[in-house]
Amino acid sequence: MSKECEHFSHENRKIIPNTKGCEECEKEHLPTVALRMCLTCGHVGCCDSSVGKHATKHFKDTGHPIIVAVHENPWKWCYIHEKYY
Repeated sequence: MSKECEHFSHENRKIIPNTKGCEECEKEHLPTVALRMCLTCGHVGCCDSSVGKHATKHFKDTGHPIIVAVHENPWKWCYIHEKYY
């Protein structure tokens, strides 16, 4: 694991997921491969292997830089630096 980027210094508080699944996929009746949670606001979106790619869309819409894998070994991803932590 590499040294964490500065975006993680703002994301150390406990964040609760807003939904159990990808809210957008549920509304659009799309299948979900895996879930990612935004560590800024708790938005739960689907991964880039899913049709909707809603976690990445959330980043592009909001600029919230850090996500964490949900229901897996928890790893983090920084969209700004394009690195896993």
